[in-house]
Amino acid sequence: MITENIVITDRLENTFNSFFQSVAYSDVGVLVDENTLQHCYPLIYDFLPDHHLIQIQSGEIHKNLNICSHIWQKMTDAGFDRKALLVNVGGGVIGDMGGFCAATYKRGIDFINIPTTLLAQVDAAVGGKLGIDFQGFKNHIGLFKDPLKVIISPVFLNTLSKRELRSGFAEVIKHSLIADRNYWPNIVHHPFEKQDWPSHITHSVNIKSEVVSKDFKEDGLRKVLNFGHTIGHAVESYFLNTPSPLLHGEAIAMGMLSEVYLSQKYCQMPENEASQIERFLLDVYGHVDLEDIQIKEIARLAIQDKKNERGAIQCALLREIGQAVYDVKVGVDDIEEALNHYKNKG
Repeated sequence: MITENIVITDRLENTFNSFFQSVAYSDVGVLVDENTLQHCYPLIYDFLPDHHLIQIQSGEIHKNLNICSHIWQKMTDAGFDRKALLVNVGGGVIGDMGGFCAATYKRGIDFINIPTTLLAQVDAAVGGKLGIDFQGFKNHIGLFKDPLKVIISPVFLNTLSKRELRSGFAEVIKHSLIADRNYWPNIVHHPFEKQDWPSHITHSVNIKSEVVSKDFKEDGLRKVLNFGHTIGHAVESYFLNTPSPLLHGEAIAMGMLSEVYLSQKYCQMPENEASQIERFLLDVYGHVDLEDIQIKEIARLAIQDKKNERGAIQCALLREIGQAVYDVKVGVDDIEEALNHYKNKG
């Protein structure tokens, strides 16, 4: 169920021409980082109207209020009014932060997202979640607002490294595990190098769009999309300020493997299915060595997860492949136990 504001296309020129012929803006800003400036901006430059280029540094570590201030200042210096448009060209960081800055500038201007990573195309750009990190906590400050348009094109995948592509693959895996048992063989029976990315993009966008359409502000059903993310976000936050930060999908893969363990414990997930998922995740993502002190710190970070209520850690877990449940209460000791299970897989 792809919604009207999402376009999946390999004909970028036609899509951009159609969009800018239908609307008129007082100013247009284009937000990029150093990577999308070099590799992706040239692919759409000829299709854009006159615009102001705003550049930031790439990486989750820069998704903070200081960089927001830089973006707001650039829009202010350019004289943007409430009829301006911001075009976000990049991955999840650009989409999350650019959308957040647009939605809060002069109480809100229009923005469109051009997701250029697999991760953004199958997950971050869909669903209207905007936000930034704060004091080491991922997406701690934010809001819900849909972009006017999301333009997704597989052509941008050619600009990605294998590591970036693999990071996005984690969300593809998640979408099948939580909602589509029949699609799972299309993933698990093929090596990473043989995955069908255009098919995966359409499948993931359909699943996420359908879930979000039923629960935009995450009051219930949408929480199933957080499978792997309670522990995964804590892992990502922990490693963010270390010499070896993990990409989002790498942390989510660790989170999914750990939460499969909790799915067996709390939801009676079949052992053979859990084992198949674990083998596949380890084959694709390898193993990150964890020390006991790291496990305790990661578990502590999970207490700050946005889904928690009244001090209780709440996970989205699996009953079986294709069927997820949400608001499963677990303790800090459960998180440590699950991470120790992951540790012992190395």
